Amino acid sequence: MKRRGFMRKIVAGAVLLAAAALPYGLSPLLAPGRVAPRRNYLRPPGALKNDAAFVAACIGCGLCGEVCPPRCILFHARDGAVKVNTPYVDPEDKGCILCNKCMEVCPTEALIMTPRDKIDMGIAQIDRDACYPWVDKGICGACVSICPLGAKAITFKLWNQYRPVILDGCVGCGLCVEVCPHPSVPIWVIDRTSESRAEQTV
Repeated sequence: MKRRGFMRKIVAGAVLLAAAALPYGLSPLLAPGRVAPRRNYLRPPGALKNDAAFVAACIGCGLCGEVCPPRCILFHARDGAVKVNTPYVDPEDKGCILCNKCMEVCPTEALIMTPRDKIDMGIAQIDRDACYPWVDKGICGACVSICPLGAKAITFKLWNQYRPVILDGCVGCGLCVEVCPHPSVPIWVIDRTSESRAEQTV
């Protein structure tokens, strides 16, 4: 009799455990995946470059978003599938200020402490057929003035002081995207290895 009662408790515990784990198992099915856009889809600074490795390392704790001063870190929800609760940055909403706080609080190796100038969230790209100074529609320079890395990352084209040019020192923080006044946003951030990256010349 005692053995039968013990077995009932074991079975009940297993059922309870399975029921508790069910939402986690179903979450990828309830949140179908969506192909990430080729531009302005950024992982936080210090993120593992291999996105599958990043998703596997991230536990979705949300600490990076809690400590982010400009609140630029967002989290995948129903669009994420296996990426649910993993962080990303959309610079059209808010760019990253490179404060390093997210890397400091990450409890796993999803975000690794990285020097500011070695961060690689991507690289900015400018559509010279739409940027106001490049099409002689006015003087701007907002992207150059906001850059936290200064002349290492973005500068003005030589002999024309208001046409912005992206340099290899750009780490893809996206602040330039956030402040661009043009409604079509002719500056965006792409993967550094992207074939669509325009040739940048000073």
